[in-house]
Amino acid sequence: MNTAYTNAVQVLIDELGRLPGVGPKSAQRIAFHLLQISSQDAAKLARAITEAKARIRFCERCFNISEHTQCELCNDHRRDPSLLCVVEEPRDIVALEKTGEFRGRYHVLGGTINPIAGVGPDQLRIKELLARIDSENVIEVICCTNPNIEGEATAMYLARLIEPLGVTVTRIASGLPVGGDLEYADELTLSRALEGRQRLAAT
Repeated sequence: MNTAYTNAVQVLIDELGRLPGVGPKSAQRIAFHLLQISSQDAAKLARAITEAKARIRFCERCFNISEHTQCELCNDHRRDPSLLCVVEEPRDIVALEKTGEFRGRYHVLGGTINPIAGVGPDQLRIKELLARIDSENVIEVICCTNPNIEGEATAMYLARLIEPLGVTVTRIASGLPVGGDLEYADELTLSRALEGRQRLAAT
């Protein structure tokens, strides 16, 4: 432990450093910012985190984040239930919704197949996806996993599972940088990627 800081400050820095994308220096800056703000603002932040953890759950249908058993998108009867867009994480839904291009429904896998990290198909919500395809009369599944090695491998795996069911499997078109993440793509790029999606061959 760094003896330059009191125990309480070091614990705060360590906990902030566990957040994704926050390195040691960023954690230190955030910690000192939090120490400089008023007690009221610090308490407000703490309450927001606590309330979010208490109230937010996963939609029992698509596994998007929600305050209810089903999210707003699943409860929107204006959306086309025959089109199912498969994404890795709930934040990807936010990125795609900003385009205004997709009017179907979503399914959140909860990650991608990544043997190095010990993540196999059984750790993802693939069984739930297959059940939805059957019960909701889905005719097209759009694989919107990220354009990196893990995302491509997951999309191909899904195609091999789903195509024999007589369902069309498509992949968002090029325009997204290889190795990039959906959440960082602009709305126009995502919109064009959705418009130009191509059939995904399982072979």
